[in-house]
Amino acid sequence: MSNLSVSNVREFNTQPEGNPLVESPLAWSYRHHPAPRGNGQHAGVVLREKALLGHLVLRGGAIALDEAVRQTLGISLPSKPNALAFDDNGERSIQWISPDEWLVIVPGGEEFALESALRKALGDAHASIVNASGGQTVLTLSGDNAREVLMKSTSYDVHPSAFPVGKGVTTVFAKATVILRRPSETHWELVVRRSFADYCYRWLLDASAEYGIDTQ
Repeated sequence: MSNLSVSNVREFNTQPEGNPLVESPLAWSYRHHPAPRGNGQHAGVVLREKALLGHLVLRGGAIALDEAVRQTLGISLPSKPNALAFDDNGERSIQWISPDEWLVIVPGGEEFALESALRKALGDAHASIVNASGGQTVLTLSGDNAREVLMKSTSYDVHPSAFPVGKGVTTVFAKATVILRRPSETHWELVVRRSFADYCYRWLLDASAEYGIDTQ
């Protein structure tokens, strides 16, 4: 691991040196609570984990952050409430969380370099950048019955007229707090805290049982 001082901020690279083996937040869950066999081929719900991504929480003034984000990522900062934006490859995203807060998700391993680049681009602007990569994971839901499972699990209206593609909200899922996103017509994403990952996974197994669920 390494650290780097930028201005009056002490940066710390959370990626260990030497590429040690790591497990995703759902690794234990997959081993101990596998989906029922026989459902995969005709599953109405497909659950996948997009594990070990880089998560940065940005806070500060929109004007300064927008310039820094465009300079480092080439994406404009979403200015509308609950808006979600992706880069051309769909691998990097920025989501509006609150009037002065945005969540950036990038491929794993990019977060430290991005944090450093953002701090340099921001200069003396008043802003906060928090690396939350180790504390969150992303679950994706797809399949013919994915929306029905969400309707069972959250009180937020997930009808297409109320939840179009490109929207993301912080809401209650079962009894956990998650960020629910709709990146495409066919996929939903749940940004889940590591401590809630197993709970949400097992909830989804139960809620999807009548439709069949594929987790492989």
